[in-house]
Amino acid sequence: MKITLSVIKADIGSIGGHIAPSRRLLETVRNHISQNGDGFVIDSYVSHTGDDIAILMTHALGTGDAQVHKLAWDAFVAGTGVAKEQGLYGAGQDLLKDAFSGNVKGMGPAAAEMEFDERPAEPFLFFAADKTDPGAFNLPLYLAFADVMNTPGLILSPNLSKGFRFVVMDVSHTERDRVIELVTPERIYDLAALLRDPERYVVESVWSRATGEQAVAVATSRLHNIAGKYTGKDDPVMLVRVQMNFPATGEVLAPFAHGHFVAGGMRGSHQLPLMPVGLGSGISYFDGPPIVSCAAFAERNGRLTEALDAFAHPFWDTVRDRVAEKAMEMRRQGFFGAAMLPMGELEYTGIVEKLKALDEDFVVRGETAESAFWRAASR
Repeated sequence: MKITLSVIKADIGSIGGHIAPSRRLLETVRNHISQNGDGFVIDSYVSHTGDDIAILMTHALGTGDAQVHKLAWDAFVAGTGVAKEQGLYGAGQDLLKDAFSGNVKGMGPAAAEMEFDERPAEPFLFFAADKTDPGAFNLPLYLAFADVMNTPGLILSPNLSKGFRFVVMDVSHTERDRVIELVTPERIYDLAALLRDPERYVVESVWSRATGEQAVAVATSRLHNIAGKYTGKDDPVMLVRVQMNFPATGEVLAPFAHGHFVAGGMRGSHQLPLMPVGLGSGISYFDGPPIVSCAAFAERNGRLTEALDAFAHPFWDTVRDRVAEKAMEMRRQGFFGAAMLPMGELEYTGIVEKLKALDEDFVVRGETAESAFWRAASR
């Protein structure tokens, strides 16, 4: 049976700043999906990570379906009404358009979807991140699907040994989707060269070379590309099918123990380590640190099991302690150097405008009055 997994997420309001949505807001979105998805949504799961609400749905309508996307959009609109009524911060923040126009792409909410022929057993992982960008998943995906030091299945499994095809998007190209496809292991160095720049090059999907099946779908939308200004971090979601012809669950989870540094945190303009957290976690330290949750599922004929919290094991407590230390150490550096994002990626424009104003006060020593006049006139 061909099944589509669709996860669509948005930040539409939060208690106490950028912490978490209210229970009433979450229930409003959940009730809208359950009451209005009859006849086309097989099953659903509504959750939050930080201040973002994610709607996971199973159906048989394929990716990008207007009916499925409109259901999610209308649920977020209904939730925004509650957020405004409760005085929540950032009510409707990610709803950047006034009216639905076919699907949520380019409208603010992020979506990750994949369609596949259901296996006899269909385990998958649903990752949701807050206070960071889609590039946060670059390193974990590289390690899980291309690095034998992380994934022994790449040498132990005949099908995994055939490698994977990575589809990478240039998210700085705003006119249309600009992508490249690279196969591993042959082009692993080319892949690494791109993924080292997670603010521009982002893994969109990963496919098995042995079977042609899709293993990964990542939401790659950049909010500032849509709005033309800062509206919050992109807070990506990701779906990963596991086991059999794909890496094992543990091989996909293992890279998140690194607590690698990603863009995010306070005002979306800093570098902080990514912390794996339990389901339903909120945001705290320095509007962060950037967090990622993982719900593990099995599904049959589109029916989901209960969600298991993949980061609830005691092992991850040690990881969280180490990530917290890394976050505090980076914050001791304040605004200086690597602690903040490069100028082109700063989400708030105040410092850009300040530097532009300061530029006019610079003088070139030894410059004649006449040349200074013409230089100023050319601005």
